[in-house]
Amino acid sequence: MSLQRLARELDETARQTALMVDGVTQALDLLSDKTMSPEVARREAAHLIVNALQGQDRIEQRCQNMALAVRQFALLPPNTPDKVYDEIWSTLVLEELSVPALSGAAARGIHGEAELF
Repeated sequence: MSLQRLARELDETARQTALMVDGVTQALDLLSDKTMSPEVARREAAHLIVNALQGQDRIEQRCQNMALAVRQFALLPPNTPDKVYDEIWSTLVLEELSVPALSGAAARGIHGEAELF
């Protein structure tokens, strides 16, 4: 049961990673679009890139928590009841951007306009 939950969480993390990359790809497409004004393209591309980079917080948080769960699972004896595994999962925080101590945007507490440099 826990390995299936881990597989679902890994699938979700992969989905979030793909969304992050898609945002950067969209930004690059905008920057190479000769039909757009360069200023508008840069502004929209910067917005897409900042949004994509904010996904790093979610991905980092999910990976840290899944690693913690696996380490705890490894300490359990064989034939541990599913209830114990469920309790371990219930203590983890897998929601997006809910831990400000992460290294990305949530750690800086900046919301609104992006400060890239």
